Parts: sequence; C-alpha cells; structure tokens
Amino acid sequence: MTVVEKHRVALPGGALALALHLPDAPARVPGVVACHGLNASKDSDKYLLLGEVLPAAGFALARFDFRGCGESSGVEEDSTIVSRMEDVEAVLAFLSQHPRLDGRVGLLGSSLGGFVALQIAARRRGLPPQPVVTWNAPASLTELANDDLRENRGLGVPFALEYATGRYALAPTGLTHHLIVHGDADEVVDLEHGLALHERALEPCDLVIIQGGDHRLTDPAHRAHAVAVTREWFVRHLAGTIAAR
Repeated sequence: MTVVEKHRVALPGGALALALHLPDAPARVPGVVACHGLNASKDSDKYLLLGEVLPAAGFALARFDFRGCGESSGVEEDSTIVSRMEDVEAVLAFLSQHPRLDGRVGLLGSSLGGFVALQIAARRRGLPPQPVVTWNAPASLTELANDDLRENRGLGVPFALEYATGRYALAPTGLTHHLIVHGDADEVVDLEHGLALHERALEPCDLVIIQGGDHRLTDPAHRAHAVAVTREWFVRHLAGTIAAR
C-alpha cells in the first residue's frame, strides 16, 4: 500500500505542485525526486508507475511540476536551466523537513529533467554521493536549443539568453553513481547523447540501452524495463548509504 500526499512548495511569487508517494509504514525512508522534461508534467504514466514501484521497494517518490507546467504556477517559456535547478532545490529543501524522509535523496530525470538533475548532482561534489538516474537525457543542449527555439515548443527568450552564455550548455563531467538509460530509437535525443554521458561519468556508472525505445518510452515494456533498472540502481546505491543527520 502506498500513501500519496499532495503539497504546494513555495517559490518567490508562486508555488510548485508536488505529489509524494510514501510506503505505508511508520519508518523513515530515503527519497527519490523525479524531474520531468520539456512540455511534460509530473502526471505522466512513467512517474505514476514509479510512484507504485519505488515505495514498494522502500523509497519515497516525489514527483513535481516545474514552474509553468502542470499544476505549478508560472509560464514555461519564462523558465531556464537555472530556474529549473531552483525548482529542484526548493523541492529538496521541502523534503529535508519531511518527518517521513531520512535525508537520503536520489535524483531521477527524463530528457531535459535529466540534464537538470545532473546539474544538481554536480553541485553536491564532495558531499556523500547522490545517486542519479537519467532517461533519454541530452549531453548537450545545442540541438534542443536550436530545434525548440525555432519551433517555439516551450523554450523562450530567457533560455536563449542563458544558453548564449554557455554556462549550462553541456552536462557536467566526472559524476559518480550515474545510471544512464537511453532508447536506441529516440527520435528527439539520439543515443549518441547517452553514450557521451557514459563516457563523461566516473565509476560507479552504467549505461542501459533499451532496444527500440523511443524518447517517451511509450511502449509499456520499454517503460517497465526503465523502471526496473532504476529501482535496482537506487536499491544498490541509495538504500545502503548513510542517512543524513
């Protein structure tokens, strides 16, 4: 049995919508924060599936809407990588005060959400490792920026100005405890990105290629495969870590 709590996480001038899936038991548990991609929300089928599977394995799952998406306030075209990072940090701060969580937190991100999750993990170098799993995430934003800005698919002028500085144009290098899941039929972020992320990571890291998997992992078998390896990664690299005090 899973308990689902609905929360609003305060931001300057707005709030993020968050759903927290918890095991139905009194013990404190580690958590996983799920970061969705562009033009998406916390309510996609894959996050709902994770909300069933991870609590059954002894984890809490926090799925939330970035500002301008789903039930959160704001406009997505006004967002940037920095603003998305601020959203994740706000969620992490909220979860750090939750009585059912023990301080251990992993990150999961799909597509642009995976890119953002890696930036957050890079901020925590030198601290206890923060396991991170990315699904079909880009290693570089060049193609995404060019395609989405040209086709007006959710990225606006603030993102273009940020991208022009080059600060967050590339995924960070040298991260550990990174599992890369990538479909070899991804039509948006091709497999070369997953291979590049794997080359840039340090052990322990792993690359799982889903044969025939598209960008959204729309085939239920592909999605189930991604969820299964994600669960196993967090069991190996998050459940056994020392809880924060």
